[in-house]
Amino acid sequence: MTGEIHIPIHSDSDIVTARQKGRAMATETGFSGSDSTMIATAISEVARNIVTYAQKGEVILSVANLDNKYCLIVEARDEGPGIANIQLALQDGYSTSGSLGLGLPGARRLMDEFEIQSEIGRGTTIVMKKWKH
Repeated sequence: MTGEIHIPIHSDSDIVTARQKGRAMATETGFSGSDSTMIATAISEVARNIVTYAQKGEVILSVANLDNKYCLIVEARDEGPGIANIQLALQDGYSTSGSLGLGLPGARRLMDEFEIQSEIGRGTTIVMKKWKH
């Protein structure tokens, strides 16, 4: 596995591309089929938020090897409006766009680690990690 993969996110087709590349990277790294699906789904959720709220951003995929344990890292970045209340945004059912409000809390449940940083008017960065067990 080599380096990082940067996927610009502007449209629905970019969400599909990010999901496919994430699943392929997970499979190549030796993740199980179910873990690869969870990673792909989490990527879809954060990429969908970029399209919905910020219109453009990027997803960065990479693999880390720490003490012979592999970890797939997904970073989603945008320069959108930011999230006013992160705690609220991470609650099931909360949405400012009329959706079901399952994106961020769902992505957090699917991955082993989930960090979010957001600044109003500056954008949001989400870093998610899935460890290969």
